[in-house]
Amino acid sequence: MKRVGFVSTRIAGTDGVTLETYKWHQVLERNGYECYFFGGELDTPEERSLLEPKAYFGHPEILETSSLCFGKTTRRSSLSAQIQDLKDHLKSRLYEFCGRFSVGLLIPENALAIPMNIPLGLALTELIAETGMPAVAHHHDFSWERKRFLINAVQDYLQCAFPPNLRSLRHVVINSAASRQLSYRTGISNLVIPNVFDFTTPPALPPNGKSLRHELGFEDDDLFVLQPTRIVPRKWIERAVELVSLMKLRRPRLVVSHESGDEGDHYAHRVLEYAHRLGVEILYVGDKIGSARCFKARCDKKYTVDDAYLNADLVTYPSGYEGFGNAFLEAIYFKKPIVVNRYSIFVEDIEPYGFEVISFESFVTSELVDRIKSFLGPGNLGWIVEKNYELGKRYFSYEVLQRKLLPLIESFQ
Repeated sequence: MKRVGFVSTRIAGTDGVTLETYKWHQVLERNGYECYFFGGELDTPEERSLLEPKAYFGHPEILETSSLCFGKTTRRSSLSAQIQDLKDHLKSRLYEFCGRFSVGLLIPENALAIPMNIPLGLALTELIAETGMPAVAHHHDFSWERKRFLINAVQDYLQCAFPPNLRSLRHVVINSAASRQLSYRTGISNLVIPNVFDFTTPPALPPNGKSLRHELGFEDDDLFVLQPTRIVPRKWIERAVELVSLMKLRRPRLVVSHESGDEGDHYAHRVLEYAHRLGVEILYVGDKIGSARCFKARCDKKYTVDDAYLNADLVTYPSGYEGFGNAFLEAIYFKKPIVVNRYSIFVEDIEPYGFEVISFESFVTSELVDRIKSFLGPGNLGWIVEKNYELGKRYFSYEVLQRKLLPLIESFQ
């Protein structure tokens, strides 16, 4: 039970699943657990990892099966056979992983929630069913939350493994809405553990200091507006572009810190075109930015997310939907003012705690710009960011994760 195996399609980069995996690993390690990692893309320590390329959702064979599973209502028998073959291969590799590292507890990270890799989900389900191994499934988003999975030819697989209902499997979700839907749709009881951040360790000055700002051509008085998300449609980056277009102070420019996600580059091009029409200068710097708080095995970027936040004057978070809100917690941690669209999870699970933010409802107006000017005033900004930091420390810290997760794991013993 003290040897924990994390399993995911990818534990690499700066996506939300990877970041939360790292945080769980940190909390478990500081409480005497040893953590090991299985995935198709890994930034984790090699001596504690088993890399299996077919676990990655971007592997050619997995992409091929996925393209034939969704947007259709029936599947060929040959596709079923291909999925089963992949499942058998992945299951044998999972058995090898558990044996090599003497894993006593599995933590599937989103691999039993969203069907990015159906064979991996089926393999995990069979492994847990066959061994009775204790497992805590950490669910970040489900198939019913994404339009592209609603029409499919694999409803039998989704009901079997996304997620499965097994005796030795506990379920953790990251927001209240997901908790209700999981119970309603499957009858599975679950525990809500929100995303967290290490608020007890104050931010330190990154080695590169403010050189990112100067490298991007910002003068000292220019307004550095940071969009700290991947470039995918549900982030509603157009709203950030519109906001910057309405600002008439301090030569504002929008900096997007992450690269495109798993949904292609079409949206990134659309945002660039939209910014050009509105006369907004937008900078994509994802090729320069890596994570400061994640696994370090392949950290080869010049700057980190810490550098981006350090240099920012204002953070925009206009998402239409979020599973929780990692970027929100990061902005609070780095004591930056944040403009946030009142997406549903924010309204239910974050806003009631009383954070001082510049919020809006779906569209931006000139009145929003006036509120930003007020926030940035020297008489307001100091107490606002300090209050937000203390609220983050109270409700979304590692200590909160520890209080919720450790009893869940200990319940197996």
